Amino acid sequence: MQWLELTIQTASGGIDLLCAELTDNGFDSFVVEDSCEFHDFLETSQEYWDYVDESLSDKMKSVSLVRLYLAEETAQQQLDELRALLRAIPERYCGIDFGALTIALENIADEDWENSWKKHYRPLPVGQKLLVIPQWMRVEDTDGRLPVILDLGLTFGTGAHDSTQMCMRALERLVQGGERVADLGSGSGILSICALRLGAESALGVDIDPAAEHIARGNALLNGFDERVFNACTGNVVQDEALMHRISEGGYDIVCANIVAGVIVQLVSVVPQLLRENGTFLCSGIVREREEEVRQAIESVGLRIIDCERTEQWCCLLAK
Repeated sequence: MQWLELTIQTASGGIDLLCAELTDNGFDSFVVEDSCEFHDFLETSQEYWDYVDESLSDKMKSVSLVRLYLAEETAQQQLDELRALLRAIPERYCGIDFGALTIALENIADEDWENSWKKHYRPLPVGQKLLVIPQWMRVEDTDGRLPVILDLGLTFGTGAHDSTQMCMRALERLVQGGERVADLGSGSGILSICALRLGAESALGVDIDPAAEHIARGNALLNGFDERVFNACTGNVVQDEALMHRISEGGYDIVCANIVAGVIVQLVSVVPQLLRENGTFLCSGIVREREEEVRQAIESVGLRIIDCERTEQWCCLLAK
């Protein structure tokens, strides 16, 4: 079956009324991209991000979109009805800004959307030793690299980002065998899995999102690491003293935090409690503009910066 994708260009001020009119007229399955919600999110959640792609921000600046999907055999009649509705709406609601209310059309084949995106992925070599492999792919020859198998249908971390790859390369240098590793903000568990693949004795992943705990456990099992070597938990190590007391017992040779600068600045207050003597703190996800702020926070708790890797936009720091 062929489908027709209709994209209605509108404005944030009238998007709720437009959606209500669409629903009342039988168009009850649509996707909304509200420019105001996007920029409200950016304003109210800055502690969780440091960098937003400028082209995405420009795209979302003023135009809101509503996307509809019509079966091709009935599309013409529904399209005529939709056009008539869009002509009538501004007259019905005087003074409301509905924007252009123009329609863009695109034909879409009826295919397996859940799996079709997988064809674009390939095994990803990182550093000198590691190879990130999608869960569904079978690789007979890894060319001597250590496989890191991940469910890439997730948004928690796939190894593609510069900040994650810098951490993976740093772990190649740091893990000599037998280390205890803790990953704060562990997401998919990729750094813990990398450390275990490289020879760490055990790894712990901690994240504030409950979903991350289960996802990280699942990815660890895909790589053959069960609860005897990998554990995961949910909580805020800065605010939860009981959690800190529980996980800090015995200490760690390596503590990782691949998050964002603002969160790392908060986390460094507890890092010395987690590190063993001569242990290493590895942190990344730091935009270059905030590198000095993170350096000062790390040094303020008695740690010493020993190494730094930078890309054009990102920074990764090692401290002892």
